[in-house]
Amino acid sequence: MQKDITLVLTPKEASDDSSIRAAVIRQLKVSEEELTAIRILRKSIDARHRQVKFNVYVEAYINEQPQEIVFSPKFQNVSNGKRVIIVGSGPSGLFAALRLIELGYKPVILERGKQVNDRKLDIAKLNRESIVDADSNYAFGEGGAGTFSDGKLYTRSKKRGNVRYVLDMLIYHGADANIGVDAHPHIGTNKLPRIIQKIRESILDCGGEFHFNQRVDDFILEGGCIKGVKAGDNSFEGDAVILGTGHSARDIYELMDRKSILMEAKAFAMGVRIEHPQQHIDSIQYHCDIRDEHLPAASYNLVAQVENRGVYSFCMCPGGFIVPATTAANETVVNGMSPSLRNSKFANSGMVVQINTNDLSQYKEHGVLAGLKFQQNVERMTFNNGGNGQIAPAQRMSDFVRGKVSHDLPETSYHPGIISSPMHMWLPEHIGPRLQQGFKAFDKKMYGYLTNEAVILAIESRTSSPIRIPRDKISMEHPQISRLFPAGEGAGYAGGIVSAAVDGLRIAESIAQNK
Repeated sequence: MQKDITLVLTPKEASDDSSIRAAVIRQLKVSEEELTAIRILRKSIDARHRQVKFNVYVEAYINEQPQEIVFSPKFQNVSNGKRVIIVGSGPSGLFAALRLIELGYKPVILERGKQVNDRKLDIAKLNRESIVDADSNYAFGEGGAGTFSDGKLYTRSKKRGNVRYVLDMLIYHGADANIGVDAHPHIGTNKLPRIIQKIRESILDCGGEFHFNQRVDDFILEGGCIKGVKAGDNSFEGDAVILGTGHSARDIYELMDRKSILMEAKAFAMGVRIEHPQQHIDSIQYHCDIRDEHLPAASYNLVAQVENRGVYSFCMCPGGFIVPATTAANETVVNGMSPSLRNSKFANSGMVVQINTNDLSQYKEHGVLAGLKFQQNVERMTFNNGGNGQIAPAQRMSDFVRGKVSHDLPETSYHPGIISSPMHMWLPEHIGPRLQQGFKAFDKKMYGYLTNEAVILAIESRTSSPIRIPRDKISMEHPQISRLFPAGEGAGYAGGIVSAAVDGLRIAESIAQNK
């Protein structure tokens, strides 16, 4: 007999499999011998009350054994299969490649940046010396923008079967099995690079190809159909082209605009990255002075409506670090990441404001690229208001809300450093005033959140692309260019690692169905 039950346990009990088993026996009123097996399906934290609890969802087996579930990809040797060109090695590109191999197609992946180990060196130079490699940084390189991030795997995607496939594939390539159980799973920036490398090895072992340091600068078009792409002096042709270049590949949007290939402007969001001491967030969320050792670093999710615009937290990184995420030497962009243990003494999050297309009337001369130009100009303005190199402009949170210059700044995790700046004076009118009101609203939801112990850094601008590359809902092809398949965040169809990976799977399956 199988029974699905929910246990409400203390953090200590939820962290110990034997305690979970004992709780199942108590709840079902069965003997130790009768309970032949349990399978933990999911764990989630309930911190709504003074005493923090875990909800643990369990499959219990009484006098029978569970059927063993072993994930095994159906990889084929595709050395001689039809070639599909994949531009970009982020989640949409990699998971499209893995699924194509199962379907008998040969993926040929072009990546403008470097392999993950070489990319680490360029990121170290960016952190320590503010040396920006335009093709190898936190946004570009093997694995895409997600490789050196928190590795958050939570998604609202309704394609649950595909989500399970993504998690299982990550576990197959070395991710901790807990990502299949935790309500808000994450891998960690220290573990993701090795997983990405193993995925590459799987693709190569099956006959797929990788070509690094290949920045695509032209499309090979023939009679309304894409035949391939060019990268410098190299040409790559195939049966289809998947465009999974990510939200920061501005040169791809500009290339498409020059060629009059259809794109659409869309809403996006920009703001700042805010950093609190992690202990401060723990005390608010867990109602305690010191966090229980069996509880993870506390996170939060905040949203408010200010003057008909959403103001919300984005990519919250408990126990994390703020990093320089620019792709150009004269621009400043910040983002967040966490190691797998989330054991930094800081908690950071993007705090962003919704930007609609009608907010950008002064950029209308740029047409569909208006949001892109606004984004770029604000990043350059941020650079000019910062210090040398990638030293970011910063302000204490309460000072920002009160419109007061910060005469000193707290310690920060941001390695290049910060410099005091009156951000309330120069942040764009669509952003600064709404953030000020949003912070006041958030303090009512999380009392103590608005504090001068927190610091804000500018600018958090790469939340999503300001452009969508349209595609047919059924065939997934671009409506104007046949065999061109826009995918992932850069095309405007995803918002994180898992949703981008799911999108890549859908593209691969569509290519196989529409030969």
